[in-house]
Amino acid sequence: MTHHLLIRIAACLLTLVCVANARTAEDGDTPPLDRRIRLAAGKGTVYRLLKEVSAQSGFLFIYDSRTVDNDRRTSIAKGEYTLRDAIRIITRNPALQIDVQGKHILLRPPAADNPPQPPATAKSSDATVIQGSLHDLETGESVVYATVNLINTSIGTVTNHNGQFRLVVPDSLRHADVKFSHIGYESRETGVALLVGQTVDFALEPRVISLQEIEIRRINPLREIRDMLDRRGENHPQTPAGLTTFYREGIEHRRRVIDLSEAVLEIYKTGYGADASGDHVRLVRKRHVTRVQPGDTILPKMKSGIRSCLILDIMKELPEFITPDDEARYDYAHEDIRTVDDRLVNVISFRQKPHIDEPLFAGELFIDDRRKALEEIRFQVNPEHVGKATNLFIDRKAHHLTLTLRQAAYIVSYKPLHPASPYYISHVRGDIVFRVRKKGHLFSAPLHFWFEMVTCRTDTADVRPIPRAERFAPAQIFADAIHAGDEDFWENFNIILPEEKLKEAIISSLSEVVVQARQ
Repeated sequence: MTHHLLIRIAACLLTLVCVANARTAEDGDTPPLDRRIRLAAGKGTVYRLLKEVSAQSGFLFIYDSRTVDNDRRTSIAKGEYTLRDAIRIITRNPALQIDVQGKHILLRPPAADNPPQPPATAKSSDATVIQGSLHDLETGESVVYATVNLINTSIGTVTNHNGQFRLVVPDSLRHADVKFSHIGYESRETGVALLVGQTVDFALEPRVISLQEIEIRRINPLREIRDMLDRRGENHPQTPAGLTTFYREGIEHRRRVIDLSEAVLEIYKTGYGADASGDHVRLVRKRHVTRVQPGDTILPKMKSGIRSCLILDIMKELPEFITPDDEARYDYAHEDIRTVDDRLVNVISFRQKPHIDEPLFAGELFIDDRRKALEEIRFQVNPEHVGKATNLFIDRKAHHLTLTLRQAAYIVSYKPLHPASPYYISHVRGDIVFRVRKKGHLFSAPLHFWFEMVTCRTDTADVRPIPRAERFAPAQIFADAIHAGDEDFWENFNIILPEEKLKEAIISSLSEVVVQARQ
């Protein structure tokens, strides 16, 4: 069963929102900007001092780094200040326009420098684009694969490896709220209208579970898994759904992106009583970038990336490590309790038993404590035996190359459309890393294949199979698939923003096309 699964899945402008921890007790009817807070003497960046103001006042900041420089060093003396005065002292900008909307404080250029602007929209004028990034409040590190979605809708995306996001919002939902969430963090919500025209940098606060918050009890990891499987029928839809997804796959050699394909897909997803063979795919948009250079002697291609995303919907086709009759091959443990959207999540680890030498899996299951639904799974081929699985991931290779598998790691997450709805597949990511050595050479180089898919919209009404003539074969080499592109490539589709190295690859490739056209 293990081998069966392995074969089948073979510089932007920043803005800031400081997270509030407490409100002052003397709010009363005082206008928000006249409320007083007490600050200790402090020196540091504008970012750090505004974070302290946010902690004292309970207000969240939204501003563009073209207006306020996060990294500039500044100071403030110990004392009591109104919010207005504290902000102007820290920013060193007495003319700054400060507006309060709900629990947010918006910092803008002076009115004379900030004439009214029409709503920021996508090209078709029936959508609004909001964008920005998420980072950890305490460490400053990017929050990767966080969910960004419109509340009470199926529209959303995830952050990339730099914590960046871009969300296209239909104008009919312009007054909706957007939620930012990730396992282990306090979720944050704000109105879409507040973010239009901004490039926001939200700080998410890590959520630590104290023993006083939970019922002290011994959690049996196998019982948690069995409960999850027993409730699979109620936690996952039994009827088909239509998914609009963004798909990306890439190949890096010597840490340079040499091949990149991106697409918008429509997927007919059968209910969870059926296997993945009944899922159909239609290709809506595609872009392919290649950066093969003269002298490159390794020309790798990825096969079955889209098919792997379908198969990795593990709640449809259960892998051996989450079937309760496989206890003899795996050890299970309850590792932690975390939160997502204010819900408790039990972290169950699994790892093959020490006496088993074949390459099996190791990873963690994140199971909702109340509904017993799988929120996320992170797993990989056991690093201690990963090299033994090399041939399972290679279709064919040149005789002068030696490839050794160094990593095969996956992330799969599920989300409900609203608190009481079934869970749908949300995000899939796979990373396959080899070391490649040419015959007669002493040194090897890394070769990294990766693929990911995020569900950007889920439709559950009047869902019909994709006509056979319009289906895309998900097992083929996607980079070789022929599909005409458009001038306005993504239109109003939601995507995962490319990281800096992917932007470089795309820009470099497009520049080469322009040069060739001029020649």
